Amino acid sequence: MTAIENVTVIGLGTLGSQIAMQAAAYGHRVTAFDPNPDAFAQARGKVRSAMQMVGKGPTYPIERWDDIAAQVRLAPDLAGAAQNADLVIEVVAENVELKRKVFAELDRAAPPGALLATNSSSIPVSRIESATQRPQLCLNLHFYQPAVGIPMADIMGGTRTAPETIAAARDFLHSIQCVPLPVRKEILGFCFNNVWRAVKRQTLYMWAGGFVDFRDIDRAWMVFTGMTYGPFFLMDLVGLDVVLAIETVYFAESDDPKDAPPQALKDKVAKGELGIKSGRGFYSYPDPECARPGFLQGR
Repeated sequence: MTAIENVTVIGLGTLGSQIAMQAAAYGHRVTAFDPNPDAFAQARGKVRSAMQMVGKGPTYPIERWDDIAAQVRLAPDLAGAAQNADLVIEVVAENVELKRKVFAELDRAAPPGALLATNSSSIPVSRIESATQRPQLCLNLHFYQPAVGIPMADIMGGTRTAPETIAAARDFLHSIQCVPLPVRKEILGFCFNNVWRAVKRQTLYMWAGGFVDFRDIDRAWMVFTGMTYGPFFLMDLVGLDVVLAIETVYFAESDDPKDAPPQALKDKVAKGELGIKSGRGFYSYPDPECARPGFLQGR
């Protein structure tokens, strides 16, 4: 399998935009598509604001931010974005039928040897691969927040993913200064996202049940880990609509009432309180309480 040079990103929300820029920063030719022509510019502004809030930036010099963004070619449609790809990374909403639809379109549009990766936060590619004629080239490639100081990604194959596909994905992640986290056996949530999921579930339970104020959970996390943000800020960064969709996938899999997303989270999403993307989630933006002096001391 030849080295990955041409990368396509489908979906330019908060994370898709970061993936596109991370690949472009390290010499890959990146083409991207989003139905919203303003999505890339809007996401870049929000991510840059988030970097300032947490005091962390990308693996490349932040001075290159605008130049790197200019290197990402925006295509007018999905087919045009994928036509020369060696690797396509899908970053659309956490819905298996939508992802299957996108994979089927990509299968028709991308070159026969192109890898098709889903950035899904929870859905195994084994539930998507049959929408294509190339299951051996399909995989999970789940990124975190590379521009906000979390440059790593889970890698997991499906039922027929070729070893060469996994190896190519690992090499690609190394090439863009991201740490690969291979998953040897299919598991919902992959590697670190499974750990993060346990944190999300417990902290949401404590907040929604009225046991502890979410600010104090974030304070405790920040003091204990030395990080500049806590779980609730990170959920705001991901997007509470995305968090709800992911938690819904876990609940549908287990049918365990303990896995049900709390009603309080559903209510926030219904009110449009989605986090950084909407200006309000657990915190209010662009000046969240958790980024202010004295927050750790509860002032």
